Amino acid sequence: MFALAPLPWLVRAITPARRVASCAIRVPFGDRLLATVDGKPLSTQVSRHWLSTGGLVIVWLLLLFSMARPQWLKPPVTKNLPTRDLLLLVDLSGSMRQEDFSSETGQRVDRLTAVKQVLGDFLERREGDRVGLVVFGDSPFLQAPFSDDLEMSRRLLDETDIGMAGPRTSFGDAIGLGISLFDASEAPAKTIIALTDGNDTASQVPPTEASRVARERGIRIHTVAIGDPTTVGEEKLDEVTLREVATQAGGSYFFAADRQQLAGIYDELDRIETRQIDVISHRPRKELYFWPLLAALAIWMAEKLFAGYAGHRLVLPTQAIATIRVNPVTGELKMQ
Repeated sequence: MFALAPLPWLVRAITPARRVASCAIRVPFGDRLLATVDGKPLSTQVSRHWLSTGGLVIVWLLLLFSMARPQWLKPPVTKNLPTRDLLLLVDLSGSMRQEDFSSETGQRVDRLTAVKQVLGDFLERREGDRVGLVVFGDSPFLQAPFSDDLEMSRRLLDETDIGMAGPRTSFGDAIGLGISLFDASEAPAKTIIALTDGNDTASQVPPTEASRVARERGIRIHTVAIGDPTTVGEEKLDEVTLREVATQAGGSYFFAADRQQLAGIYDELDRIETRQIDVISHRPRKELYFWPLLAALAIWMAEKLFAGYAGHRLVLPTQAIATIRVNPVTGELKMQ
């Protein structure tokens, strides 16, 4: 753009000047005025002040500066794109009330409390992933949608309570709900971590069948068994089903007998489900072209205003006429 700066001077030097034949002054006594100056024609000539010329030069340079599109580069903004969607399935059935886990202080706590404590620490290390939470009992329920706000996911996990979804276990339906949640996911990696202490007693879809569908859709399932394998009845621990679910969906099966083992399981999951982050960077730009454009407009208007006062002068040939007076009685012209 700045290479065009000499363009007006090149046009003026190469192209012929524009000539316009027009009357500068129209008077009813033109014939007598011509006789006074020996019949030689009068002419008007534009006299441009140097301030006016300089203003137009500045206007032209400001227009070029505006067309060069000046920009203000702001500090770069970076954003982490999650490469994995991680869904947690947490069992809230009645058997989670068993107090067979120990807290960090050594106090006996129920299974869900231990899961909350260790799972909360696990979530803190999942930065870069989108995490969702599904709780299940008689039926599965979405507790937290997929989000990279890990603090929100942990807070919603802490708000869960035993029995709030019913006393029974619908593990297969919980996997089915998780599969449907991944339909809108565009993450390259999709993972389900299921934490349950009982066998499936309320699902309409068997867990093994649901895990087969998950594998077909590229979803990996890790199962974490929580409970006593010697328990019988509806609250027994069905390790066979949990192993089959994990194997069919390309995941791993873990058994947690106490809090220390549960914490070790999450360390192993951290190793298996390594964190991957795609970082994109964008540097915002603020357009500044309108500032020189406004300045050019203001200077151009000022130049036009100035030219209206000091633009033209009357040039008389060969004679310097200071004043031409007209006698109102006789109509005679007198030059002084």
